[in-house]
Amino acid sequence: MYEKYFIVNSLTDAILLKEKYAESSKFLAGGTDLVLEMERGLHSEIKQIIDISRVSGLEDIWMDDQLYIHIGPTATHSACLKSSLIQEFAHCLFQACEQVGSPQIRNRGTVAGNIATASPANDTISALMALDAKVELLSSTGKRIVEVSKFFMGVRKTSVQKNEVISDIYFKALKKNEYSCFIKVGLRNAQAISILNCAVLLGISDNKIIKSRIALGAVGPTVFRSAEAEASLINQIASDELFEKAGELAGNSANPISDIRASDEYRSKMISVHVKRALHQALESENGQIENPVVLWGKERSANAPLTENSIELDSNSTLNISINNKEYSLSGGFGKNLLDLIRENAILTGSKEGCGEGECGACTVFMDGVAVLACLIPAVRAHNSKITTIEGLSPKNELNKVQQSFIDEGAVQCGYCTPGFVMSAVKLLEEIPNPSVNEIKIGISGNLCRCTGYYKIISAIELAAKENE
Repeated sequence: MYEKYFIVNSLTDAILLKEKYAESSKFLAGGTDLVLEMERGLHSEIKQIIDISRVSGLEDIWMDDQLYIHIGPTATHSACLKSSLIQEFAHCLFQACEQVGSPQIRNRGTVAGNIATASPANDTISALMALDAKVELLSSTGKRIVEVSKFFMGVRKTSVQKNEVISDIYFKALKKNEYSCFIKVGLRNAQAISILNCAVLLGISDNKIIKSRIALGAVGPTVFRSAEAEASLINQIASDELFEKAGELAGNSANPISDIRASDEYRSKMISVHVKRALHQALESENGQIENPVVLWGKERSANAPLTENSIELDSNSTLNISINNKEYSLSGGFGKNLLDLIRENAILTGSKEGCGEGECGACTVFMDGVAVLACLIPAVRAHNSKITTIEGLSPKNELNKVQQSFIDEGAVQCGYCTPGFVMSAVKLLEEIPNPSVNEIKIGISGNLCRCTGYYKIISAIELAAKENE
């Protein structure tokens, strides 16, 4: 377990700390993988956490005068979904971010963290490889650039040195004659690890394919591009037969394993099918802006509130100062806990529940600085000087929130264990989109699991609450 937790207000401070604790420290931006792994007893070598999530400006997504799109190191998957640049000029990355975890996971998980974790099943890696992205690494000795295709050295192994941090991810914006698509196969529609995924990019001129990239995920020790399949498309006119052949070549290049999710034979066969499908869908899709994607930010404009003071050092003797439901708390004994345990055990607010303890069920959904997150995946110390809202905060005067009342009216509660999480997600959804469609409701609650009601009553309860906004 870590002994010190630093919340920094600049990358300069982060680099200096990394230089000082090179062998025993770890950077944290979202921490959706790292926190869970530490709770499971992994990473015993980590003694210092350097949290960069509150450094102002690091979650920006912007385009330079050379038409390169830049993604900051703390830009979350939700930030990518909100970005008009990603929507319009990097459609495959938008699709990949859209399929990462759930809204609550996407509000914490970052694109930089997704590639730093280096799992071959991570969704955004394939999209970034199809976009031919580059990764900027920063250390006390300067910067260096690594092509994303050369970034991965093996399963969960990267070329990042111990004193380096990802400081930028960038790629060329797609031109009007360039098209992309990302497809993922999982065991369910949300909260699923890829059985396989693929991202493709095609450039067309005079009806012929002049550029092709095909990246394959979860069918080898790293995400990789299928060079033979790409070459088969160049200077050819798009056709079903051509795309079928490219799919077969992609399948032949795969080297998958068999695991609990699928056999190697299934993966090899299905990657062929889905590469063909992705090539067709790339040409059929229309890149454009989505005015209000579901991210569960409500009225907030970013996933993290910037630190407005000097960098902070916390340890087991520190008192955590947190605003919970508009009441100021100074809590001791919280170091090393996750935020859910701090809320329940130290603040004695037991409405938020632990259903899984690993970010799967959504029962622990709370708002941190106005954004829906999973309290079981956030270090308690990260909430220092933050504002937290729990289910208790929705009815401070003992008057039910309209969503709570609609759940009663529609009979959307049985055992009730999951209900606090559903209510929190629904409240934030209606703050964000006052009159959501059924599909938007399903996206909004996709990070919440119920084993009693079958979801129909929950959806109808949210629709009933939305009617009050009309």
